Amino acid sequence: MPPIVQRSLLSLAVVMATALVCGGPALADNSGGASAANEVILKRGDRGRPVEKVQSALGIQPVDGIFGPGTERAVRRFQRHKGLVVDGVVGPQTRKALGLKPFRTRAARRGGRVPLVLRRIAECESGGDPTAVSPDGRYRGKYQFARGTWRAMGGEGDPADAPEWLQDRLAVKLYRLRGTAPWGNCSRTGASSRASVTAHATPSSA
Repeated sequence: MPPIVQRSLLSLAVVMATALVCGGPALADNSGGASAANEVILKRGDRGRPVEKVQSALGIQPVDGIFGPGTERAVRRFQRHKGLVVDGVVGPQTRKALGLKPFRTRAARRGGRVPLVLRRIAECESGGDPTAVSPDGRYRGKYQFARGTWRAMGGEGDPADAPEWLQDRLAVKLYRLRGTAPWGNCSRTGASSRASVTAHATPSSA
């Protein structure tokens, strides 16, 4: 075998051996969301005990186990502070920086109970913020409920103070009863976030 071929084969063998020892291709050390392929990654919309652990580590109150906008903002702040990729996703590197062990697959639940149309309406109405309040104070929470509609759906107190899971539940209830009509312009999901406020004209609308 010619010497040049021998050297090429030897170099290839060294590269392959190094890859095996190192466990494969190197992963970005500062990645917030993407890293070890088999590890559970938490992101907005997830629920469960792993989210509670993240919230506790970040000092979020209340700890409700729901990865909503507030948790995402807190994750982004933490990632920025630690010099990680700021993506709002809790991947292996962010998890390690939080001092948490890998999450179990079955412990995290994806948020799939809210229909896509309602998720888009919430984004249009409030940017998905459960604490949002319209400028005139009449429409409140993630879905901009009027207080009368909130009570009619079984809610108590201020919609903007209610946990996100309850706002989701009552929005789904209203949607099943009346479709997207209560949300006016935002029912078309292309309007600006406050465009539908004038459509909430009666106590029976959201």
